[in-house]
Amino acid sequence: MPRRHEADEATIRQQVNEIVEGLRNKDLEGLRRLYTADVVSFDVEPPLQHVGVDAKLTNWAAVFAIFDTVSYEVRDLTLTVGDDVAFGHGFGRLSGTLRDGTATNGMWVRVTFCFEKIDGRWLIAHDQVSVPFDVRSGKGIVDLQP
Repeated sequence: MPRRHEADEATIRQQVNEIVEGLRNKDLEGLRRLYTADVVSFDVEPPLQHVGVDAKLTNWAAVFAIFDTVSYEVRDLTLTVGDDVAFGHGFGRLSGTLRDGTATNGMWVRVTFCFEKIDGRWLIAHDQVSVPFDVRSGKGIVDLQP
């Protein structure tokens, strides 16, 4: 069985690469195919949770409206894979050029992905993005590097 899990891990890593490519290409429909219909996302933007693939894609559409070119990088992705569920964590950074021509290096965030195997396909059922914060000020700390 470990060989099956190794193959599933490779498939999931490829799916994360598809997220990266989908963001770079601003391909909302390509991204839609990577999530469950009822995905729950705890993204950095309000509200506290986004429920359903349309809500998740609305967040990405907002990013695409602000950015002329988009780059996304995932670093240090660690995965744990079971038969029908898997989870992973790492760091992500959204960067690129804004519509006004301003280049931005973005910021590193912490990312968690939870996958569910549905009809033989690994889909994202939950994701979470967060930044650490300073307890005293209540402000996020966005200049940390992995």
